[in-house]
Amino acid sequence: MRAYLRLLGSGDFGRVWCGASVSLLGDGMTLLALSWLVLNQGGTAQLSLLGVCFTAPVVLGGLAVGPLLDRFDKRVVLIVDSVFRAVCVASVPLAAALGHVPTALPFVVAGVYGLLKMVPMAGFPASIPQLVEESDLDTANALESLSFSVSSVVGPALAGVLVGTMGAPNVLLIDAVTYLVFAGAVATVRRPLAAAGRPAVAPRDGRGAKASVRTVGRDKVIAATTLAFMAFNIADGMLLLVVGPWLAKNELGGASALGALIASLAAGEFVGAVLAGGRAGGGSVRRIGLCQAGAALGFLAVLGAPQPVLVGAGYFCVGLLSAPMTVWAQSLRMRRIPPEMHGRAFAALRTLMQGTSPVGSAIAAPVLVHGGLGWTAAVMVALAGLPGLWLLRYSGQEEAPLTPAAAVPEEQTEVG
Repeated sequence: MRAYLRLLGSGDFGRVWCGASVSLLGDGMTLLALSWLVLNQGGTAQLSLLGVCFTAPVVLGGLAVGPLLDRFDKRVVLIVDSVFRAVCVASVPLAAALGHVPTALPFVVAGVYGLLKMVPMAGFPASIPQLVEESDLDTANALESLSFSVSSVVGPALAGVLVGTMGAPNVLLIDAVTYLVFAGAVATVRRPLAAAGRPAVAPRDGRGAKASVRTVGRDKVIAATTLAFMAFNIADGMLLLVVGPWLAKNELGGASALGALIASLAAGEFVGAVLAGGRAGGGSVRRIGLCQAGAALGFLAVLGAPQPVLVGAGYFCVGLLSAPMTVWAQSLRMRRIPPEMHGRAFAALRTLMQGTSPVGSAIAAPVLVHGGLGWTAAVMVALAGLPGLWLLRYSGQEEAPLTPAAAVPEEQTEVG
């Protein structure tokens, strides 16, 4: 705990982390508030369209965000993004105050959120190596993971209370303020958050970008952990988006049970992140693989239904062991990838990993319907666990540094 308190009180990182945490809390509130607004305006059918607006633009935005983070000072990118999104979100309560919220406006706001989602998701972690010492990377990444875990539970829960008391538009106004809080926190950072020695403008021929992408893609450790996490997120998507709600409705007693399961997962993530970041240099490919294989066994707890305690214990186990995976793998990437590539690398890798959860949602329903809960559990365990065991073959290779893009021979920089 001392490591966390020391880092939070150290200056720039502590202020930026607090601002980012407040903004994430607002994001959790916005999803529920916009859903409630659309539900009142257009009915249940419009919720699917809202979900598409929230998620579909993420891939497009993720591809564009990385080069911006590497070309410009990350402070500027994060501040401009936060202020712009504050204005977009505030347009809904402003329209409500004027008497009418256009039917299309919530969908536009959701689309902007999805398009720019990767700016803070890639921009903040890409800035961490410049805000903390190398020995504090695990602790800093653990704190970032804690922000996601807490906000994913507290944000929607708080919004559910506030929507009933002050209305959805006013909840969105709160979120707009949280964006400004984050912008203000980033503005307090005095030193530039640009890669040292990197020119202000990238080469016009684009060779630098091509070399960076190719270099990261060739690194076996980064490629292996990314693919393993993509597979894990498919299983996680099955659990969170389909299997959990199905169990809550048919086996565990209703919506309150689903809330308890999500809370159990978040509690496990909280404990796991705290343990993972408690000491420097705790992660390795071997430990990442073992944690992923162990977390996969937690999916078997769905077979404990209708006993909610058993299922909840499985959710806790998944969170407990998946959080260290995230913390250690992120520190590993920060150490291996040259600073001038952090923006593009984190935007691309996080876009890839975030993009596989909907795949789990798509395959879970037919497996559950035709194969039953047993086969569904087996598929989740295989998708999550086998890649974790596969990672063990790369144990020890994390010591070899990634070759910077500038050192790649010219004939190898072309993307085939």
